[in-house]
Amino acid sequence: MSFPYEALVLFLALFALYSPVAALSSYLPIVRPFTHPQQLRLALGLVVNVAVFVLLAIWVGEPLLELLGISTAALTATGGIALILASVPLMRGTTDPAPAPAPSPDPSPDPSPPASDPGSVLFTPITFPLTVGGTTFAFGVAASADAGSVSGRAWLSVAAIAYAIVTGVTLYLSGHVERRISPAAAAILDRVAGILLTSIAVVLLANGFTDLVRAAWES
Repeated sequence: MSFPYEALVLFLALFALYSPVAALSSYLPIVRPFTHPQQLRLALGLVVNVAVFVLLAIWVGEPLLELLGISTAALTATGGIALILASVPLMRGTTDPAPAPAPSPDPSPDPSPPASDPGSVLFTPITFPLTVGGTTFAFGVAASADAGSVSGRAWLSVAAIAYAIVTGVTLYLSGHVERRISPAAAAILDRVAGILLTSIAVVLLANGFTDLVRAAWES
């Protein structure tokens, strides 16, 4: 397997796990109070946070897990279980619908900027847990273990930065795109994303448990 292909697989796995369409409705209530320049600052900050998080998983995640006594196989299997728990409701269409935003009593734009600081919501909840989490870290560590060499991890780093850019663009466009997606279309896209996520989760579980059995057999 070539390193560019592994980088592409990591990007697609992270993209499917993130599901930009599903993330839009989560971002919208948070970014709505902020002005356009503040939303841009939030998007740029999210790109930096996500890139740093995934790059840490790629470059130091495996040694960190070894220090904690956790194998990448166990983390991969755990990531598969967590992904199944999140993806099956999407696939079945049984997720709780997002509450509709309350209508504004005054439709005229407010010229004054919001009192709150965008930085107060950048790390939590925008970065964690809405954008990245334990499964994202598991993907980065597992891909890094498969790549092995420095050149392979460099390709994975390119995929990590591309994924971070996708999250920032999604956050920036959330206020515009969400208003143009009908509930029926969003439900269909959620089910497609759920099928893809479930497929990835099955692969993670199979690979993780296979590696665990192989390691136990060889020990």
